[in-house]
Amino acid sequence: MSIYSEVNENLQFLVSEVSLQVTNLQLYLKNPSNDIAKHILDRSGYLDNLKVRIQNTCNRIIATNKEPEYVNRKLKALDSIASSLTEIAELCGSCVSNIESSNKNIYIYSKKYDDMLSDVKSQISIIEPSIYEDNTQLALKIGQINNKFKKINQRQQRKYISQLSRKKSLKKLMTFVNVMNTLTQMGKLLLNISETIISSNLGKPVSTQRYNSLNNTIKKRWGLPMDQVNIVTIAETRSGSGISGISTDKKTSRKEKNNPEIYDAIFKEGEKKKVKEEKDKVENWHEIYPGLAPQIIDYQKLGSSASILIEHLSGYTYEKILLTKSRDLLNESRHQLFKILKKIWKETYTPDKISAGYITQLNKRIDAVYSIHPEFIQLESTICGYSVVSFNTLLKQAAAFEKKYAPAPFSVYIHGDLNVDNIIYDSEEKKINFIDLHRSQYMDYIQDISVFMVSNYRLQVLDQPLRRRILETALIFYHLTKKYAKKMNDDTFDIRLALGLARSFITSTRFILDKTLAQAMFIRSRYLIESVLKTPRNKLSTYKLPIKDIFTG
Repeated sequence: MSIYSEVNENLQFLVSEVSLQVTNLQLYLKNPSNDIAKHILDRSGYLDNLKVRIQNTCNRIIATNKEPEYVNRKLKALDSIASSLTEIAELCGSCVSNIESSNKNIYIYSKKYDDMLSDVKSQISIIEPSIYEDNTQLALKIGQINNKFKKINQRQQRKYISQLSRKKSLKKLMTFVNVMNTLTQMGKLLLNISETIISSNLGKPVSTQRYNSLNNTIKKRWGLPMDQVNIVTIAETRSGSGISGISTDKKTSRKEKNNPEIYDAIFKEGEKKKVKEEKDKVENWHEIYPGLAPQIIDYQKLGSSASILIEHLSGYTYEKILLTKSRDLLNESRHQLFKILKKIWKETYTPDKISAGYITQLNKRIDAVYSIHPEFIQLESTICGYSVVSFNTLLKQAAAFEKKYAPAPFSVYIHGDLNVDNIIYDSEEKKINFIDLHRSQYMDYIQDISVFMVSNYRLQVLDQPLRRRILETALIFYHLTKKYAKKMNDDTFDIRLALGLARSFITSTRFILDKTLAQAMFIRSRYLIESVLKTPRNKLSTYKLPIKDIFTG
């Protein structure tokens, strides 16, 4: 007996019942009657029972821990599908309730209602074969109805708003809008079902949009269908972009996703503006400093999103070297990193003064910080007779100071987000590469220095020897860059670095839920800003960054 047999029986009943509800809604919308309305509304209890039976069966089988992962994945998908189907039935009931509670004389019938509900039934009928037969093409067809419904809704609303506004029949318009919105929500639920099935088939969360982008890119690059390549989700960025590793060797185990040798290319998909921005910045790097950025293999636009296929860079991230590799490799990678940075700064040097606006950058993100850490909102206070200004007041003072006294004496082309996980080192080639380059620009080089140093500090590692190694790395990097600043006669290096560190310490806390670590970073930020503001304006070049105080403990 199939492991799915218990679920399958109830799913068949649920599919049949939901299809019947949709049919009844078609009949009701053509000719609203109390009998049909009662029949639709009375079935909600039975539908809930079917959903609960499916979910209980799925959860019970998963809890045994006896089934392979792909079976459990499918059971979780069936659980989700049951919920979405029940919601479609609930929308039938809410649509009827809204019309019943209003004056039926103002109800407007549209042939589009019947067409859209016929589409809903058609897609519901292919749910079972698409999930049980792992048929991704059928699943895609289910999801395509969502965009179709949204376009119909937009066109119909424009049409009826134009007609009814002349007659000043607002109630009729609202009834029509409610029905169209309900049917459009059904399309969205069918999209959810589609993406649930596709994700189950592929073994990873994926939207239909991402699937189409991936599929098009893989066919164009390798001439293969998606089921003949191995796709491993590497990360989801904070901006919503998805990053996947692609390997044409299907024997590669998904458990090896941290092995840097297994991928043929890296696929990134997200908001069109951000992906296009990254593509442009990568191309800029190829012109400015060839060989540092990865090669772009393919770029595609798809509606409001875009995708980019980038060459896979061999080696390890600086973060992985820092946390897991030998001290010799760490020293070697740090040496190569500083070497390449000095080359970039030399080749892109321009004598134009520039202000990074570190405090301005901080202010733009402070509301997001407060939403995660409201305890950082400090008001004016007095401690033992000593007045303490609010943090917002302190930021205003620092912004005014920075604008007047802390421009960088020159500008260079920077990475823009030089975190430890955006640096790749290949020890065999003795080569540094940069990734995630969408913020690259001509700027104060201290922006990269401060981001790098704080990205070391904020690593959530409790092991004391490893913690000392992390802090040592930040301190060494400071001393190396300080020597470069002296060579360049950069007298306000420490002042600007203090402000840059303050900015990075604070803004990083919006991604850190560990209250102890976040509080330590906040305190360091405030301490740095206060130390800068206390410096006499005629002695700014004598300011010494309290580096040991900041990066110890």
